[in-house]
Amino acid sequence: QLQLVESGGGLVQPGGSLRLACAASGFNLEHYVVGWFRQAPGKEREGVSCISSRDGKKYYEDSVEGRFTISRDSAKNTVYLQMNNLRPEDTAVYYCAGRNTISYSIDRGMCVPSYFGYWGQGTQVTVSS
Repeated sequence: QLQLVESGGGLVQPGGSLRLACAASGFNLEHYVVGWFRQAPGKEREGVSCISSRDGKKYYEDSVEGRFTISRDSAKNTVYLQMNNLRPEDTAVYYCAGRNTISYSIDRGMCVPSYFGYWGQGTQVTVSS
């Protein structure tokens, strides 16, 4: 059974850090474009960061550029999202998603929910003092 499982969410103060993990089971995540998305109450799901399946190209949404870092650990079949200098507006449920495709690039047009077919269940991130 193909499954993505997110972990690492929690409550953190403004300026703090969290590292989210997206672990895959039943398939090799190396062959997948992987994205991190978030959805705040009353808002649409938005792309935060995505990574290509080849060459490790990365895309970041403007508001997280310079604060968030997406990375792969092939040995652990996991993709991470390191989030630093967190702000209250980063509060949301964070989801990871995967698409089985060979891609040497990644851009804003690909880092959208409709591009992805496999989704995790989400992990809550709350930034508050």
